[in-house]
Amino acid sequence: MSSIRFANVLLETKPRALSYPTMYYHTDQLLTPDARTGDWTIGGAGTVDFTTYFNALSVLKLLKYTRATAFHLHIEVKSRAAVTVTQTRAERLSMTPQLVDSVASTVPGDGAWHEVVLDIAVDPTTVIAGFQIATQAKTAIRNGYYEVEFDGEARDVELAIATTTFRKERFIERNIELVKTELLGSDYDIANHLTMHVIDNGSTLPAAELSDEHVTVTPNENVGGAGGFARGMIESLEQATPATHVLLMDDDVEVSPESILRTYNLLRIVNDEYSEAFVSGAMLNIEDTQDQKEDTGFISTYDGSCVPAKPPLQITKFVDVVYNECYDEQMNIPADAHRYAAWWYCVIPTTVIKYNGLPLPIFVRFDDVEYGIRCNPKFMTMNGICVWHAKFDIRYNAGVERYQTIRNQMIGQLTTGLVPDMKTMLHSLHHMVDLECRKFNYTDAELALTGFEDFLKGPQFIMRPVAQECFMRANREKEQLVPFDELRAQAEQLGITDFNPDMLTRQAIDFDEPRSLKQRAFDYLTHNGQRFGSNNFIAQKIGGNGSEGDADRIEYTVIPSAGWIYPAGMIHKENIIIAIDWATRRGVIRVKDVQRYRDVQKRYKRDMAYYKKHAGRLSREYLAAAPQMESVAFWKRYLQMD
Repeated sequence: MSSIRFANVLLETKPRALSYPTMYYHTDQLLTPDARTGDWTIGGAGTVDFTTYFNALSVLKLLKYTRATAFHLHIEVKSRAAVTVTQTRAERLSMTPQLVDSVASTVPGDGAWHEVVLDIAVDPTTVIAGFQIATQAKTAIRNGYYEVEFDGEARDVELAIATTTFRKERFIERNIELVKTELLGSDYDIANHLTMHVIDNGSTLPAAELSDEHVTVTPNENVGGAGGFARGMIESLEQATPATHVLLMDDDVEVSPESILRTYNLLRIVNDEYSEAFVSGAMLNIEDTQDQKEDTGFISTYDGSCVPAKPPLQITKFVDVVYNECYDEQMNIPADAHRYAAWWYCVIPTTVIKYNGLPLPIFVRFDDVEYGIRCNPKFMTMNGICVWHAKFDIRYNAGVERYQTIRNQMIGQLTTGLVPDMKTMLHSLHHMVDLECRKFNYTDAELALTGFEDFLKGPQFIMRPVAQECFMRANREKEQLVPFDELRAQAEQLGITDFNPDMLTRQAIDFDEPRSLKQRAFDYLTHNGQRFGSNNFIAQKIGGNGSEGDADRIEYTVIPSAGWIYPAGMIHKENIIIAIDWATRRGVIRVKDVQRYRDVQKRYKRDMAYYKKHAGRLSREYLAAAPQMESVAFWKRYLQMD
């Protein structure tokens, strides 16, 4: 019977670990590291439970994904009083870790190191297994890990990390250093079977200084994530020892090397059923370290949006750790929806790349979605395989969410079929334009239409090296927010004298009012007073008693600036909207403009008429061009690698 050191008992001193130790352990005693030896000391009599996100063994998933047959815990313990190490486990509905008293070991308190080996007991109800240490005095621990026995021989795995960066030197240089010191410089098997390709779209990294025999930094034109990852895939396929798997990883993430190590070990013992599955690492929030946002997602068949397959979870909570491992995505994902894995951390077998080709040349947004749906793989997810990424909901960018999203949704639909019917993507366009117009954000409504119009130009347009300029143009043309001081001055120019952004709270910004049925009908029929309104804007003045007429205050409302939010009650019958991005302390003033609203609607109808007339031709052209856009030959020309 073969065996592998699958996962280390992970104890870290990084800021995230110090702030959220319950990702690693629960204790009633202080745990402290010895910087010299790497040992950890439990401060005195008490218990430490390791049935946690990073330190419980994912038994249920290992039995599903791999050829695992048995599991063992190894850990070394030293104390001046007796110490007992006991297995723990959790079933699907467990509220707390369950002690398995029959699987325990007590070591004498003689001040010497003792290795404890527990043969972990599992049955069909076991979801995760862990262990608890009960001490009577100060106790040192070291070299803890889980061993997995499995049928057959370990698979040969050559793992290549491909990461694309654009002027995020702080993140990428730190991740390169972690890979070099903790993986390539380790005694683990992965050290001899790991390479890293850093595609530097900004050409700002010191390539010669950072590169060595295992790490290659390649200056590249700014071709977005899609182009950078395509180049990383090509380099991984063509390296001296071709990769068997490519780990696509964002540049602006924090990662624990242990996640990469566990991924490598998982691939070595994977069973035949999951041998060509994607490994999808979870996205945790850098800002709220314990929050898991997504591990896989699917495309909504209603509006084409990306939806996490799981609800938000907190990995510091035991019940969420269990829930995460036994969650059945098929109960939540509609039968006609397609699933994908995002490229903040996604491992793809090179056999899949060779068969399905490379990403589409669409720069950013929906490149990973389209590719995952095109490949239609199985997925493997697991506690402890993750990255920390900045939250999307506090970094809204209309250049991405309006221009890139609309254009790439449409392209992906015609090349791959992201959803069953193109009507879904057309509904997405209509919703974006309608929503922005209701909030008087005509600029970003026009940006969505620009994305649609670039899609209407056909595949030959996107096959030219225009992606960077299109993205830069979208960011120039999107609604521009200004700092609070400038925003206050703009408000005063409109006669608004009582607006003080420094006194705003998140509650005030995010607040919305319920609407009556009559108000809803008005908003629907008039598009918030614009469909039948006058071309002339009249600032509405409100007196101290709330009556209209000569008064000392001009009415306005405050809402969040993010495009996906619809505070319908707050904007009802308003003429001036002040949209705030509290995270960046910036904002913008929007004024109702009926003529501009009509211009946007006219443009939308013209674009839709053109699409309906040419829908068949566009569908045929994109479908015919897809094999070329996905080919290595195309990408080598596009990236000027020939």
